Amino acid sequence: MRAIEVWKKDICMNEPSGKLTNSRAVAAEIIAEWLDTGEFTDHLMESVQADRAFVMEVVSGVARWKRTLEWIIKRCAKRRPDKEVIPFLLVGLYQVFMMDKVEEYAAVNETVKAVKSAGLMHAVAFTNAIFRRAVREKAGIMEELGRQPPVVRLSHPDVLVDRWKKQFGQEKTLRLLEWNNSRPEVVIRPNKTKVVLADFIRTLKEAAIEVLPHPFAPEQFLVVPRGINVPDIPGYQQGHFTVQDPSTLVSVRLLDPRPGEFVLDACAAPGGKTSAIAENMNGKGRIVAMDIQDDRLGTLKENLRRLEVKSVTVLKGDAASELDLKKACDGRLFDRILLDVPCTNTGVLRRRSDARWRFSVKGLTGLAVLQGKMLSNASGFLKPGGILVYSTCSLEPEEGEGLIAGWLTEHPGFTKAGSEMLFPPETQTDGAYACAISRNG
Repeated sequence: MRAIEVWKKDICMNEPSGKLTNSRAVAAEIIAEWLDTGEFTDHLMESVQADRAFVMEVVSGVARWKRTLEWIIKRCAKRRPDKEVIPFLLVGLYQVFMMDKVEEYAAVNETVKAVKSAGLMHAVAFTNAIFRRAVREKAGIMEELGRQPPVVRLSHPDVLVDRWKKQFGQEKTLRLLEWNNSRPEVVIRPNKTKVVLADFIRTLKEAAIEVLPHPFAPEQFLVVPRGINVPDIPGYQQGHFTVQDPSTLVSVRLLDPRPGEFVLDACAAPGGKTSAIAENMNGKGRIVAMDIQDDRLGTLKENLRRLEVKSVTVLKGDAASELDLKKACDGRLFDRILLDVPCTNTGVLRRRSDARWRFSVKGLTGLAVLQGKMLSNASGFLKPGGILVYSTCSLEPEEGEGLIAGWLTEHPGFTKAGSEMLFPPETQTDGAYACAISRNG
């Protein structure tokens, strides 16, 4: 049994004071595994139950501020820390420098106890000394940090910042870095087939939940106050709303699905766009919602069940596979196709903080090849006069307008019908690119 499983078991059996210590140990173990494997932090968090909110805050925070925290470690340590100690240093220093309303010495003491619980007795004095120095010299460290280059003080990789400076310029890039490090809100879209917006807002107010209209689409999306558990919001089980970023509105708007049409949502999970398509079609017509991953298919099915979306057929399939697309169309061509492709996620680094450290030019190139293949395959199942919307949550032109321009040059039977790109600090949404392509008829 891995150490992380032992610690999780201990958490369930200990008293509250013990939970705090073990929670820091669990967070450190998850961070250690993340640093070692590069696996998504949310996947590593899936089995954590006790003190989940705290562990999630620390893990996602460390992933976001990794480069800054590493600079602080170097600033405070007299020697290079051993590999197994670094996750605990990241956990402790994140609490001291980045968490609000934290009793610094209590956080330090609990993290040192976590080091002991991991059996790293040789590192106790070392980690304790770094933490104590960090607390003692915090003001000076923060002042010195403020003079560091943006990649350090705002914790981003050079490769992304260099690219964005060329694409957006210095000022917009700094705004983007700051946006990526801010805390994302929970945004919901009321289900207009079940509730009237004004009545829904009134119901939430009666439950002491004061929502605000989202500035990007105030008639369709609401911002929920921090600290509200989504399943506790009135109407959750009844499917009165879905958790969804307003950026998803763009691709559905460009798709413009009509009642009675045959529509493919080719990469559908978790289902927010699928349900929006169904709403636009007034439950008339047929939607095929396809996704390749079993766990995401489960989420898709559950969301559609909760929202009571009836006009959707859910299939397991790969949009890069002509065979799977052929099965999905069942001998017919689609009127509309939404192709929300896998990407580098550079538009959603606010929500997926660890994705910034996975970015590479090589990975970008490989994804662009896959995206082009998916677009070529899907376009073959679009009827003449039909609309295909290519969308991505990336800010990189190789995955957006650059890819589309090259693809259209090679496919003269298709025409660009409109596009939109969202720059997060300006729209207050996730970053996204969407382009509508019509098949010449």
